[in-house]
Amino acid sequence: MKHLPLLAGLFGCLPVCAWALELAPTTIEGEQTAEPGLALDQPSGMASRLGLSVRETPASVAIANRDDIQRHGAKTFRDTANTLPGVNASAPPGFGGFVSYRGFTSSQITQMFNGISVATGLARPVDAWIYDRVELVGGPSSLINGAGSVGGSLNYVTKLATREEQAGEGQLTYGSHDTAGMAFGVNHALTEPGADVQHYARLDVSRNTNHSYIDRDTREAWSLAFSLLSDLTPNLSHTLALEYQDEHEDSPYWGTPVLNPKVGELKIDKHNRFNNYNVADGRYEQRTVWARSIIDYRINDSTTLKNTLYHLDSQRDYRNLETYQYNMSNSAVNRSTAYQVRHQGEQQGDQFELRHDAHVFGLSTTWSGGVEYKVNSTTNTPLNVPGNSTVDPNAFNPGHFYDIPRTRERFGKDKTNQVTTRALFVENRLGLTDTLSLLTGLRYDAIDLDVTNHRAVTATNPRHFKRSWEPVTGRVGLTYQFIPSANVYVQYSTAAEQPSTTTQVFDVSTGKQWEVGSKFDYLDGLGSATVAAYRIERKDFAVADPQDPTNSIPVGAQSSKGIELASSLRITPRLLAEGNFAWVDARYEDFNEKIVTGAVVSRKGNTPTNVPRRVGNLWLTYEFAEDWQGGVDARYVAQVYADNANTQTVPAYTLFGSFLRYQVNSHTSVTGRVRNLTNEVYAEFAHVSPAYYLGSPRTFELAIQTHF
Repeated sequence: MKHLPLLAGLFGCLPVCAWALELAPTTIEGEQTAEPGLALDQPSGMASRLGLSVRETPASVAIANRDDIQRHGAKTFRDTANTLPGVNASAPPGFGGFVSYRGFTSSQITQMFNGISVATGLARPVDAWIYDRVELVGGPSSLINGAGSVGGSLNYVTKLATREEQAGEGQLTYGSHDTAGMAFGVNHALTEPGADVQHYARLDVSRNTNHSYIDRDTREAWSLAFSLLSDLTPNLSHTLALEYQDEHEDSPYWGTPVLNPKVGELKIDKHNRFNNYNVADGRYEQRTVWARSIIDYRINDSTTLKNTLYHLDSQRDYRNLETYQYNMSNSAVNRSTAYQVRHQGEQQGDQFELRHDAHVFGLSTTWSGGVEYKVNSTTNTPLNVPGNSTVDPNAFNPGHFYDIPRTRERFGKDKTNQVTTRALFVENRLGLTDTLSLLTGLRYDAIDLDVTNHRAVTATNPRHFKRSWEPVTGRVGLTYQFIPSANVYVQYSTAAEQPSTTTQVFDVSTGKQWEVGSKFDYLDGLGSATVAAYRIERKDFAVADPQDPTNSIPVGAQSSKGIELASSLRITPRLLAEGNFAWVDARYEDFNEKIVTGAVVSRKGNTPTNVPRRVGNLWLTYEFAEDWQGGVDARYVAQVYADNANTQTVPAYTLFGSFLRYQVNSHTSVTGRVRNLTNEVYAEFAHVSPAYYLGSPRTFELAIQTHF
């Protein structure tokens, strides 16, 4: 808390004070401004299929483009997501990509890749090199991506081939804990100018290795993206996009146990904070292959269509000893939960979109509509045994997985979940006047779940289990551009989420949001800002039945309300300030939890776990001279609860960083960066054990970047 007033004062005043200043129009040239900052006139990405800009969209939209990623030193797309307002993302091994946003977590935040929604577990942080941008839409957004998205949506967009004749870039990095990275990208025209058919290819490759700050934890990861853009006619183009990702981690870090007593603010033994209680041969591996075929066709000046056919194949393997807790005297650590599992996932589908500009009764209007079909199949092959052992945290032999009793037993497939989705969607923007526009949208999903049990058939675990849902979701919003450089908007949106349980007949969980906000430029275009206030309600999800602890009932309800601010300001020609701040009040309105004793306890009024009340970011970048640039940054995350009873808390933290960049010549730069300057000890995530998933200590990094 000690740093919060400083952070809030520095970047909170930027957008708020702007209302007291004279607002002036900004001249926009091209689709995206070259000036760093919010870039309100860049395309809004997945927030709308109507081709609107961020400014024109009546919703909270934040985008970190390629320049933002490099300027802020984001190493992975998770780091990039954390630069966006209100996002708190982490990567605990058992959770894949975990995101907290607007008071919601896990499946209530949809994570997409190139506009395609995938399983949360596939959202493990990947090197940011192959990504062009990360997009964020706040609140219910099922209209855009289907079931889910009560709290919001993140979209990670890969670099694709462009119509540049030749462009290349490369990067070498080395830093603390023997962290090394190599990356390069090249875009090249394959045909001579003037040819009837033009082809352009792009290839991006990155490799990263490191010995973690946690004992014995080592990681190696490869990412590759290749795309071929073909202009078949002046109006018809096709893009073939292929991606391959491979991650291998030995003896993964699974968390640091907290000391007894486990009440109030949880604490760890800082002397042993780098201990790894996993077995010596613990492992995490993931291999993912993407293939996309994208057709863009301009039928005429008013009508375009786009079709994306895709296939995804992924395999993840875990082999770890995962749970660690101190004994009552805090003199030894009890280890348990030996878990080995293979997740095999496959998804294929097709998205078709048609967009048309027209006039109705003299009013300009844009229509977008389409269909989507996808099949997602996942199969788990798990083995779970107790694996109990006790070790001295000051000196211990981690042992090996297959030395644990019963880990050599044969194990087979558990279940295969196949979800088939067919969807129809339509969206419209109607210009009611030159300054007032109405945005509406509607989506219908037909979702079929088919579960196949590969193990023994019982009354509660049949061979096949089928369920179907048909949710309808939508959005309506008004935008009023009261002066050329500023607008206000109001929006109402809904969402639907299929039940997490597959053994009972439940309907979809529903969500709705009211949001008001504004997007504006100030100080003759030197600054830009966004502000939004919202309330979200989610209901009808499964909770424990207080009358029958062995049963669940679909009566759960939770809500959140909050405010988000973001701004960038060119204070002087050499000094740039950027920042965002989010406050949220999240609580359960109706939630019953089954505790260890078997009793059912109400958690009404409590805050969900791992939801910080405040999150803020600040960056200051200064050009000392023509060839020298430096900067400082700060990130604040408020305390979170580690349990639904709200009796255990994980403390707030503030991280500071700095960088210094030297421009060797017009092509090459050298950057030195320090992260976590004060060597703060903090938890990125709180496990239910409970345990800390610790963030990185102070680290140093040197990077050489070149463009040619």
